[in-house]
Amino acid sequence: MQAIEITRPGAPEVLKLSQREMPKPGPGEVLIEVAAAGVNRPDVFQRQGNYAPPAGASDLPGLEVAGTLVDGDFAAENPFGLKRGDQVCALLAGGGYAQYAIAPLAQCLPAPAGLSLVEAASLPETYFTVWSNVFDRGRLGQGEGGAHESLLVQGGSSGIGVAAIQLAAALGHPVYATAGSPDKCAACERFGATAAINYKTEDFVARIQQLTQQRGVDVILDMVAGDYVAREVKVLAEGGRLVIIATLGGSAIALDAGELMRRRLTVTGSTLRMRPVAFKAAIARRLHEVVWPLFEAGKLRPVIHQVFPAAEAAQAHALMESSAHIGKIMLHW
Repeated sequence: MQAIEITRPGAPEVLKLSQREMPKPGPGEVLIEVAAAGVNRPDVFQRQGNYAPPAGASDLPGLEVAGTLVDGDFAAENPFGLKRGDQVCALLAGGGYAQYAIAPLAQCLPAPAGLSLVEAASLPETYFTVWSNVFDRGRLGQGEGGAHESLLVQGGSSGIGVAAIQLAAALGHPVYATAGSPDKCAACERFGATAAINYKTEDFVARIQQLTQQRGVDVILDMVAGDYVAREVKVLAEGGRLVIIATLGGSAIALDAGELMRRRLTVTGSTLRMRPVAFKAAIARRLHEVVWPLFEAGKLRPVIHQVFPAAEAAQAHALMESSAHIGKIMLHW
């Protein structure tokens, strides 16, 4: 099969089209003939040498794919009744930049009706991440603010940001977002944000306090960390939760513990790639129950910025690093 290899740590140009042996599924695994794969920030970090795959995972980048099931252990845990020939999308621990990829059957979902395979491939990494962090760890809608708790998404025009805005808004939550240009802010509002704040020209702390009549927001999804965290704490409502999923602004943070105690705040975070299959399988079941019907009813739509032939993965990574995109960047075979 053809695959995109990281020939050495470095710039996008180290991604090269190569020939690989087709992988063989083990117990509980399936083989997918890949139609499309998503490009995500962790792929960039892996290419740079900063995010090694977990033990036993493929060394190829790629955490999400869609395609056709061609082989595997269909007698394993199979909550959606998948079988050979079905079109699926799947979350992987690696190996998605290839014509064939292995995935645990429990991490495969049927491609939502009405979506192309390119669109379906854009879903797993973002929606698994959003569900796990906004609704499980962040408990949006389950805290002191009640069913209509609000969400602030830092980096609202990213793939994860767009998914978080759309899903939270579809479930009835007020959503605020930050983005780095007027065009990106306008896009966030089209996707369902009540208001979007240009972090390059506005102070998001002052704007959120103004927009919420000084109450603050109940949950913040943060992909920045660094010096953002102390500012974010200031805009959390009583009992609010800050969930950190990336450290683009640096991993060192400063916190006022007294403020956390007085206002009953929670600061937490997670990564998804290293979590066990059972953990991801539970998220897959919730997505199928709650989120997939929203896609099939047209209440959610994938937002894809550009689709590249897989052989042009280097150009796709260069676009990702430029941050000029809104939504997902995809590869197709």
